[in-house]
Amino acid sequence: MASMFDEEEYFVQPLNKHTPDFPNPRLAPDEGLVAYGGDLSSQRLLRAYEKGIFPWYSHDEPILWWSPNPRLLLFPDKFKLRKSFRRVLRSGKFTVSFDAAFKEVIGLCARVPRKAQGGTWITSEIEAAYSRLHEEGFAHSVEVYFEGKLAGGLYGVSLGKAFFGESMFSLVSDASKVAFLALSDVLGSRGYDFIDCQMKTDHMMGLGAELVERDLFLDLLEETVKKPIEHGSWQHFTWNYKD
Repeated sequence: MASMFDEEEYFVQPLNKHTPDFPNPRLAPDEGLVAYGGDLSSQRLLRAYEKGIFPWYSHDEPILWWSPNPRLLLFPDKFKLRKSFRRVLRSGKFTVSFDAAFKEVIGLCARVPRKAQGGTWITSEIEAAYSRLHEEGFAHSVEVYFEGKLAGGLYGVSLGKAFFGESMFSLVSDASKVAFLALSDVLGSRGYDFIDCQMKTDHMMGLGAELVERDLFLDLLEETVKKPIEHGSWQHFTWNYKD
């Protein structure tokens, strides 16, 4: 990620032990830079997600905290299943699990190259912080296997009835798409309101995600975080494609 840190341009707030909370993201510029600094403690990360803010920065930058406008959301009942993808699903060549290999998933999200992306924003401290959130029952992974080997997956954070997607990877064509569909189907069946995809990508738009004004997203978020959380391991979750 190219550096977008410029305090004078964005007038962002520095965070430290004396400023444990975040500024109001509704007042941030559309680019979304809200604050910088602070730490990746579980308490701060969970507070950030509660307020619609997430960390995103490069290894040579301070921690940058974002809440862009608009926001990309997927509502579980709006996932787009194309005919070609239905054929892939009917083949039964993929199997899916939840929370079975979180550290492997986040490690591969960090290491697997992506088109038009020179490096990774998933630093070692990001891996450590989200692995800790996983151990505490807030961060979760979806694993997709092909011929018995891990072929794709994703990870993110769950609060209330919202899931905040962080990253995905694919070693086999369609594997990450299967992970995202499995997540959407299972969370939809469990009453989740939306999956936060953060920023616009053509790939996610093609799967049914839609852009929502930040104020509306924050309104939805305020309501969903009041709902009961699916805390702890998700290994008991199961998914099988049904046409």
